[in-house]
Amino acid sequence: MKKTIQNKWQDTDVEQIVGQLLRYGVFTASVVALIGGVIYIGTKGQSPMPSYHKFVGEGANFTSYSGIIKGASSFNAAGIIQLGVLLLIATPVLRIVFSLVGFALEKDRMYVCITLIVLAVITTSIFGGLKV
Repeated sequence: MKKTIQNKWQDTDVEQIVGQLLRYGVFTASVVALIGGVIYIGTKGQSPMPSYHKFVGEGANFTSYSGIIKGASSFNAAGIIQLGVLLLIATPVLRIVFSLVGFALEKDRMYVCITLIVLAVITTSIFGGLKV
């Protein structure tokens, strides 16, 4: 991204925006997860210690996007924490999307192709792990 992008943005502008995107994304995800953690401790802090002899996975409520959104919107602590994790995962994906737009505006075909491959790998991994 060494050229001027359509005579408006320069390479340093794109780098600044990407840096701010990463910074604010991680900060927002941390705040959301912290709020969920505080709510969790407030509601279940006095509960007895669970038995860890047998692994019990998370229910279907928090393994899908719709379940996480429903849980967070109903102020369920686990749903809010999961929403923070989703925001944390979305941050580098948005960075890749923004870089893709920057490369496309610059008309740098090689980097557009490489970024599309990286984006395809990441989105396949994400959608393969969670139920839509």
